Amino acid sequence: MTLEQKAQNTLLKQFEETRSRTLELVKTLEKDDFGVQTAYFTSPPKWHLGHVSWLNEVVLSKTQKNYEFYSEEFSKYLNSYYNQFGKPHDKAKRGLMSRPTVDQILEYYDVITKKVTGVLQNSLTPEASYLFTMSIHHEYQHQELLVYDLQHLLGDQYRPVRMTCVEKPSNLNQESIKIPGGIYKMGYSGNEFCYDIELPEHKVYLNDFQIENFPVTNGQYLEFIDDGGYENFSFWLSDGWDAVKKNEWNAPMYWEKEDGEWFTRDFVGKRKINPNEPVCHVSFYEAMAFCKWAGKRLPTEAEWEKAALWDDEKNSKTIFPWGNESPTKNHANLLDSYVWGCTNIGSYENGKSHYGCYQMIGDVWEWTSSEFAGYPGFESGFDEYNDKWFTNQKVLRGGSFGTPTLSIRGSYRNFFRLDERWMFSGFRCVKDI
Repeated sequence: MTLEQKAQNTLLKQFEETRSRTLELVKTLEKDDFGVQTAYFTSPPKWHLGHVSWLNEVVLSKTQKNYEFYSEEFSKYLNSYYNQFGKPHDKAKRGLMSRPTVDQILEYYDVITKKVTGVLQNSLTPEASYLFTMSIHHEYQHQELLVYDLQHLLGDQYRPVRMTCVEKPSNLNQESIKIPGGIYKMGYSGNEFCYDIELPEHKVYLNDFQIENFPVTNGQYLEFIDDGGYENFSFWLSDGWDAVKKNEWNAPMYWEKEDGEWFTRDFVGKRKINPNEPVCHVSFYEAMAFCKWAGKRLPTEAEWEKAALWDDEKNSKTIFPWGNESPTKNHANLLDSYVWGCTNIGSYENGKSHYGCYQMIGDVWEWTSSEFAGYPGFESGFDEYNDKWFTNQKVLRGGSFGTPTLSIRGSYRNFFRLDERWMFSGFRCVKDI
């Protein structure tokens, strides 16, 4: 078997596993659940299933001669933001559409899976192989988005497959780790798939700084709340303070206070706040306010990446914080672990970075202070995919417990608007030296 055939077989296997995983994520749903949209920023489960299939049709249309889309009606509904395929359907109204039906979407999902499987069994050009790989990674992104939306829709009623939660006691002490400055080469340095926004590798200059060895915890964030953090405008950016007042924020999303004690609602159900878990479901504004209250700041994404990936002993950069070995259940809390919640700080001893930073991959995406924009020398690799969002967004790094293992790496750049917090987002602090 040639290297090209092996690569194509790997691609086919990856595609089949990805499609199976997406279906697995919705297997506990009732049919009535599939069409519900709980907020303008979420999407119904049936839309996610349809959209990832439609994106595969987009790739088919770019790689197969005279390809005809399955349905004009489906394409109008399932187009997220690709203007080249007509006016996208209003995201806030995806849940108002009773047609196509759930059964029709599931049939469509199966039809497109079979079409792509057939194509992947034949010889592909490098360009086609790249586009199909991109569509697989696009589906990874929607698997995570689907998990966000399922929490907002059902929470503990969803009842996902769940392994015993990691119960390692939190005996870590807060440490500020010194990271030496100088020239750092930032961006993806591997040979596998990455998004265009992770390229090109480029040099940046960093001053010396100190970064905390674990993300801000619920216990630490409670101190901010108890000290009037949501009541004192002096900690907040102007837009952030407006968001606090407009949305009546007084704690992270899903938190509620009862008889003087804080609880959260997640896939486990209603439970007391665990002070040793990374704080989750906070916006950029909340992360910034905490940092100002604490006399610290958020890292830039270059600082975050060096702290996560640089190995002083080898004088080189790794793909993951612990080295170039792909993550396993011993390395990080990702979607495949089925923990489906944050774990105590220090739970993944094998997952710490060379500098000694814990949980830089998994558990929560970590806000940085960096604007989402192209790196110097950026060249768009996909039409209307990433670069159209180069405004009013901040970069998050590291992945979450909802991120599929095969999609993550230390150079991955996620991005959200400054007030969004329904995703699994947290942060860690740094200080200047």
